[in-house]
Amino acid sequence: MSVAAERPQLPFTRPNVLDLAPLYEVLRREAPVTPVTTPAGDPAWLVTRFDEVRDLLGDKRLGRSHPEPERASRITSAAVLDGPSGNYDTEEADHTRMRRLLTPAFSAKRMQMLSDHVQQLVDDCIDQLLTEHAAAPDGIVDLHTGLAFPLPVAVICRLLGVPQDDHEYFASLSERMANYAIGDGAHQARDEFSRYMSELAETKRTQTGEDVISDVVRAQSTDPDYDYDEMIRLCVGLLFAGHETTVNRIGLGTLFLLTHRDQWQALTADPAARVNATVEEIMRMGAPGDLGLLRYAHTDLDVAGVTIRRGDAVILSVNSANRDASVYTDAENFAPDRPERGHLGFGHGVHFCIGASLARVELRVVFAALARRLPGLRLAKALDELEVRTTLTGGVTELPVTW
Repeated sequence: MSVAAERPQLPFTRPNVLDLAPLYEVLRREAPVTPVTTPAGDPAWLVTRFDEVRDLLGDKRLGRSHPEPERASRITSAAVLDGPSGNYDTEEADHTRMRRLLTPAFSAKRMQMLSDHVQQLVDDCIDQLLTEHAAAPDGIVDLHTGLAFPLPVAVICRLLGVPQDDHEYFASLSERMANYAIGDGAHQARDEFSRYMSELAETKRTQTGEDVISDVVRAQSTDPDYDYDEMIRLCVGLLFAGHETTVNRIGLGTLFLLTHRDQWQALTADPAARVNATVEEIMRMGAPGDLGLLRYAHTDLDVAGVTIRRGDAVILSVNSANRDASVYTDAENFAPDRPERGHLGFGHGVHFCIGASLARVELRVVFAALARRLPGLRLAKALDELEVRTTLTGGVTELPVTW
């Protein structure tokens, strides 16, 4: 029986949190577009090879909406990014309007303002980790709860305009919405999130500022077609692009560096010179989650000799594409000095992540600061002992370290 005929079920078994399942290499070689079963039990096409994933990321014949949403395949029972979203008839126009609205939020001016803020937040987190390390009998602290999780929460809250007092509640909502292991709890968190963001938008009508929700409120005053549902979708997208995936990459990036001591030592020797290339390699190797990006075919199309029908679910495996040996030399090796510079960690084409500049700011500040202030950093637990987060973006639930 061929690989394609077996219809394997996602997620595939893998050796540890840093390595991909060996099946991806087989699929790239033998069946780069193959039928699979999602964790929710629904059929989908899995695309694993770099060229096809890149082309489909920018292909307008795929979208997040579905012509018949009630019949659409789903990835999981999580409350967000697991099934169709948006209006099938207006998706392209809605996406263009959203990009236009969000562009000022990621301007060079705002990124510079946020960069100074991120640096202070990172320094504060490291100060706290140093205090905890000195007090811990075994000298072990958790980099996940001490830095990887709270930093992106604080940054995305600042970007959206969430009040400081609400950060902890906001973080809890984010974690619950993304957790596909808690069933209805994720959907309840989504409902809470919608109510919270609607209430915050009402507050911003009289207390506007330099933040995304204020931008949305101002846009609504001049665009009657811009409704609350669209605002919620926008905020959810920002939450996961600007928070969840960054949590994941701080954790995985730290693991890659600390399990490749030569690369960690090179970074600590000259953080300023090496941090940019290090971050790009983390983006290549540490793509979010085990499942991939879900899209739906808006028309019949042929990909690598396979016919995908209108309405079919298509899962684009950025993880697999970014480790395609036909594109990258020694593709499975973490090597910031590699000659190939491109990757799909931020997507491609019209759907290239609008928050890429923000993610780069956060990751560069984090890894330069860790290398500068904690050069003796090392893992306090083996890779195979780390628990993987049951969220769409993956990562680990803890990151015990010492120095």
